[in-house]
Amino acid sequence: MPKEVKSFDDFKKQLVSSPALQSQFKEDPLAALENFQQENPLQTDKWIYRIIVLSLGVTIIAIIIGVMILMGNGKITSDQGVPTILTAIGSAAIGALAGLLAPPPKGNS
Repeated sequence: MPKEVKSFDDFKKQLVSSPALQSQFKEDPLAALENFQQENPLQTDKWIYRIIVLSLGVTIIAIIIGVMILMGNGKITSDQGVPTILTAIGSAAIGALAGLLAPPPKGNS
């Protein structure tokens, strides 16, 4: 049985170097290709999610601190004075963070 491959080039190299895989590929190509499972970086690399969650969290905190500084300087006196761009970016960051952290729906298949 061939070892796990990370790319199609790895699969080609194994196919060239392994007579057993070649005979399996000649007999039933689909069964041989089932051994080839390319890894998805989103499923295997945990740092992608950590970086995204961290950057969204920093964005939310920066907006909160920015609004507090503007309130402290007297540039914002009520809810109507908050710049629209801060509200939009903050809402988008919170929505994106919620979407990433929510569990995926389970299919009824």
